[in-house]
Amino acid sequence: MLAGISAVMLAPQGLHAAPLAYQLVPEATDVRFTFLLSGQPQHGRIPVSKARIRIDPQSLARSQADITLDARRARTGLVFATEALKSPGVLNTARHPQIRFRSTRVRLGPDGRISGGAAIEGELTLRGATRPLTLQAALYRRPGSAPDDLSELDVQLSGQLSRAAFGATGYADLVADRVRLTIKARIRRAD
Repeated sequence: MLAGISAVMLAPQGLHAAPLAYQLVPEATDVRFTFLLSGQPQHGRIPVSKARIRIDPQSLARSQADITLDARRARTGLVFATEALKSPGVLNTARHPQIRFRSTRVRLGPDGRISGGAAIEGELTLRGATRPLTLQAALYRRPGSAPDDLSELDVQLSGQLSRAAFGATGYADLVADRVRLTIKARIRRAD
């Protein structure tokens, strides 16, 4: 799927190019989380407030992301669960209004791409605690785009975290420790 990136990697004019800056397309970006409440899956969303993304087509492993989420605007499908989520025992949004992920390493998939088996390692800061987090990653050209068209790309990320690792232990008798993350985003080349 990333034949376009492979083509750019082999093109002589791009041998010394710098990483390309991208911006999120807000209406095509969705950060979701899933948790178990009394054993039943519940879903929520957290909006992105800021993103700095750089893709290096010549060396995909040098690509970088720095994403900030607005924890104050996190929502679940249940009003009481949303309020509990923002409480001092969980996200504590009054003291920690942001969640930040900063990539530290991109591990390419076996085919040397970010479209099959790649992972993005980084640091997640939640409730003021910073811990390592690895997200499974895929990056694709838009359907129907030319092989060398990297102007818009679709990103899919997934992973999971332990609430307890970040001190978000509130309501442990009702809410499981593991939280699954699913992120779908569209990024567009910045001018």
